[in-house]
Amino acid sequence: MLTPSAGLEYSSPAAQIVREYYFPVISASSRLLNKGVECFMSDIRIRAARRTDLPRLTEIYNHYVVHTPVTFDIEPYSVEGRAAWFDQFSESGRYRLLVADQGRVVVGYAGTTRFRPKAAYETTVETTVYCAPGTEGRGIGTRLYSALFEAIATEDVHRILAGYVLPNPASAALHERFGFKLVGVFSENGRKLERYWDVAWTERPLRV
Repeated sequence: MLTPSAGLEYSSPAAQIVREYYFPVISASSRLLNKGVECFMSDIRIRAARRTDLPRLTEIYNHYVVHTPVTFDIEPYSVEGRAAWFDQFSESGRYRLLVADQGRVVVGYAGTTRFRPKAAYETTVETTVYCAPGTEGRGIGTRLYSALFEAIATEDVHRILAGYVLPNPASAALHERFGFKLVGVFSENGRKLERYWDVAWTERPLRV
């Protein structure tokens, strides 16, 4: 965006054109964009996942498996192959799975899973969150995380962990927004798409 400090004299004719045309257009465009996002978000319902959602959940996840480094799975899953993952969740307890539903189409999901199998880790959970391709940047992850952390607010959870591949500014911003603090970075600990990737690990208490 042009500003007076961008080498343009504020009293010059060019600056006047910018003030009278460019800034109002940008402002109007921003309002239209915000209204579009608000309309999109108003149609979304957050609910507990159902087994009938599994084909769509698998479809969303497989996009990231095949096309991105954000998950270190390399081969796409069949719906049947994803069933064991789905079965770890329930409608109560520490391990929840929520979906964002728009017009009966799932456009994202988020969940909490067991961090590690050893018993002393049981009060620590790890999060997962994915948005359907093409819906990024519309606040779905924020809606899902808000509902997810509210759902487990009274459960016996002490720490919530989240890891994400770097670089991923959107994921970094989402987790910072919800109070996650960076603990450390594992360097080059995953190889995918013909290169190595770093992974950031973050944590927060159940209540922040």
